Amino acid sequence: MIANLSRREKILVGLALAVGVLLGGWMLVLEPILDRNRSTAELVPAREQVLRQKRALLARQAAITVDLDATMKRFDKLAEGFLTSATPAVAAAELQKLVKDMAAQAKTEVRSERILPPADRGELLEIPVEIAVSCEIRQLVDLLARLDSAPKLLPVQDLKIRVVNLTQPKDLLVTLTVSGFLLPAAQGKAKS
Repeated sequence: MIANLSRREKILVGLALAVGVLLGGWMLVLEPILDRNRSTAELVPAREQVLRQKRALLARQAAITVDLDATMKRFDKLAEGFLTSATPAVAAAELQKLVKDMAAQAKTEVRSERILPPADRGELLEIPVEIAVSCEIRQLVDLLARLDSAPKLLPVQDLKIRVVNLTQPKDLLVTLTVSGFLLPAAQGKAKS
């Protein structure tokens, strides 16, 4: 078929094929490469910023390690104030015994005690105990001071004070909710 064409027609067909190959090469090869280069060039500033941040982080690695060690030591010291029992029920009994002993040392009369349901506080499990004591104001202050200076972390969550006899406001009936904390990770370690 090409053999029947004149020289001029062959040149035109050759030129059309060359233009087609050039256009096809441009659209199928060069255009995708140029688009990829443009999109990569747009990402360069963001990648440079990430690289600067990572280099700054690596430069501060020693300081971060020192801070982490100090924080872990502080956490270990604070963890000594957590309850050590394996389960929430045993931890509640431990907390109840601690609070009753402190109430006895403060010369208060324990009227009632109740273990409240544990509450999840993120990384910690809060174990609350409600205790009602009959005492005078000095004994109450002594009990609160003992709770504050206890080796375990025992925050008073709720405190209700009532006067037993309005004519003689010397005796008080105090209901306080004291919480202890338990690490859930310690529960898993204790079980295994």
